[in-house]
Amino acid sequence: MRIVLQRVSKAKVTVRGETVGEIGTGFLLLVGVTHDDEEKDAEYLAEKVAGLRVFEDGDGKMNLSVLDVGGEILSVSQFTLYGDARKGRRPNFMAAAKPDMAERLYGRFNQFLREKGLRVETGRFGERMEVHLINNGPVTLILDSKNR
Repeated sequence: MRIVLQRVSKAKVTVRGETVGEIGTGFLLLVGVTHDDEEKDAEYLAEKVAGLRVFEDGDGKMNLSVLDVGGEILSVSQFTLYGDARKGRRPNFMAAAKPDMAERLYGRFNQFLREKGLRVETGRFGERMEVHLINNGPVTLILDSKNR
């Protein structure tokens, strides 16, 4: 699994003009799943996201987690994270998992985050979405369950 994580002041996702997920301070997560991902990949990344210390403490140092600051999660499925643009001008998405598998693991990932006590909002899997955010910092990280 692969995640692009952005620390945000606020974020929302809309589908056909309707807001389907919205948060204040926390993380916007773009989440991609590949063919050989398993539940352990989802669990590993949920643990990583929940414990990642990228919020500032009283001394202005990135020393607090999303849990420490009472932050929220906006999780958006993003199969294009597994796009391969090395050849030609149009990326291929052969490395992205099939929709049924991806949706299952994406759902488990979100459930693991909720089990850690986080409020998790989501987009709509497989839908065309618009994501609006204010990236705080900016802080943007790429997490991959294969790079432990």
